Amino acid sequence: MSVSLNKKFKDRVAKRDGLVVPGVANALAARIVEDIGFEAAYVTGAGVTNTYLGKPDIALISLTQLADHIFAMRDVVEIPLIVDADTGFGNAVSTVHTVRVLERAGANCIQLEDQVFPKRCGHFAGKDVVPTEELVQKIHAAVDTRLDDDLTIIARTDARATKGLDDAIDRANAFLEAGADIAFVEAPRSVEEMREIPKRVDAPHLVNNVAGGLTPLLSAEDLREMGFAIILYANAALQASVFGMQQVLGHIHETGSIEGVMDRVTGFEERQRLVSKPEYDAMETKYSTEGVDS
Repeated sequence: MSVSLNKKFKDRVAKRDGLVVPGVANALAARIVEDIGFEAAYVTGAGVTNTYLGKPDIALISLTQLADHIFAMRDVVEIPLIVDADTGFGNAVSTVHTVRVLERAGANCIQLEDQVFPKRCGHFAGKDVVPTEELVQKIHAAVDTRLDDDLTIIARTDARATKGLDDAIDRANAFLEAGADIAFVEAPRSVEEMREIPKRVDAPHLVNNVAGGLTPLLSAEDLREMGFAIILYANAALQASVFGMQQVLGHIHETGSIEGVMDRVTGFEERQRLVSKPEYDAMETKYSTEGVDS
């Protein structure tokens, strides 16, 4: 399944028509994304760190913890998974191991970035980037390592924050020349900068819409017209779930009752449908030992 999904995703992105992709932090979120009808999901390192560890996106998640999440998602969804692998969890040799682990766990696309370790969320202050050649070598390592040539590599640069847009675009082009399939200039600061990126980076490009972040929030239609191939909402689902929990649990804390907020709670049956409870009921019936002679 992973090979066909790799090719499907690669061909889809090549259209450069603004594929909208939500971020997911766990297998349930991935199920919801697929159930709604999205064509792919983005496994956000920030989201996994926030939900699994309850800590900020400052390079605290391990490769093993990330891979466990990928494996769980791959087990329950059939859409392509784009995986945020941060800095590759080390140097170029570490990146070899990272790509092997994530591809085997079920990743269809792996994102690497040029931040200095420990990396930070692309919309945090205090970031810095490594020399261009360092990520170039990690991309060479990723390309040489992947089992399937259709596994796509996203090269992200955070250089806009410290070195300016021109340097970020130069880096993006260098990363593409090294073998990356998709470019990602993180956190442009204006609509004008956003327009410049697809014009000067001749490859499929990803743009990240972050509610409360540094980049202007534009509609999918506007971003498609600019030429972006992937329109990412990396943490919209996470932020929405946090807000929903605060609203419902806050009401329960204040009133001692869930009455009054039931319209904000997913129904019991819908919850069971999303986790395939009916399919497991059918399996229990099929494999039941009742009525079977011993």
